[in-house]
Amino acid sequence: MTSELIFVGLGLSGVDGMTVKAFNALKECDKIYAEFYTSHLIGTEIEDLEKALGKKIEVQYRAQVEEDKELPAIIRDAKTMRVAFVTAGDTMLATTHVDLRIQAMYEGIPVRMFTGVSIFTAAPAVFGLQPYKFGRTVTLPFLEQGYQPKSPYDHIMANKKLGLHTLILLDIRAEELRYMTAKDAIEWLLAGEEKWQEGLVTDKTLLCVVSHAGADDMKLVAGYPRDLLEMDLGTPLQSVILPGNLHFMEAEALVDFAGAPKEIIEDD
Repeated sequence: MTSELIFVGLGLSGVDGMTVKAFNALKECDKIYAEFYTSHLIGTEIEDLEKALGKKIEVQYRAQVEEDKELPAIIRDAKTMRVAFVTAGDTMLATTHVDLRIQAMYEGIPVRMFTGVSIFTAAPAVFGLQPYKFGRTVTLPFLEQGYQPKSPYDHIMANKKLGLHTLILLDIRAEELRYMTAKDAIEWLLAGEEKWQEGLVTDKTLLCVVSHAGADDMKLVAGYPRDLLEMDLGTPLQSVILPGNLHFMEAEALVDFAGAPKEIIEDD
């Protein structure tokens, strides 16, 4: 049998979100593994993928991929067969998956990659924001027993001081079926501002929320923090953007595409 490891990014939603090349490659695999703890394929169950591909898919959890003291099952199997590892979005945007690729190289396993549409490119695009004006991406973690790390606040502040936009990803606990909501994220930022008071978030700080990016029911909303808390922002999966300095066309796009207050055009 052929030894090979194939990484496939499934895109953001649906079984048809991957490229045709990726779909054809998966059809040729002897075994398919998937993980959905870094992201989730919107509106799609594992059974939908299995039906489309005509193959069973084995879902891996974080410990199986990251904490296996021996070679992960994915690598062991790829030494004797053609194995695929699939994720939502793009597989190579998670450090763990890069590590799998490195392990495959050390084991002499040929690797192919099929990249997929990712929130890193989709979020700027749907809002009409210029991607090269984004700074460091930040993930907000669930608050655990009242503990709120300051590092996400600091990283967003660093971007803001440079006039850069920040893509804010929201925590996922797939094994617990817990998905942080945009309102949770806004409350996280407001609580952080109350605690540290460095001027990251005010009543007039513009925030952008995208729900179900790339799906047919995608929802875009832009507004001020406390106004957004009173609005329907959709449901997870969601991401938040805290814009930096806006070009006049970006400001117009946010008003037209996401219902941002018209005053942001005048202020810009």
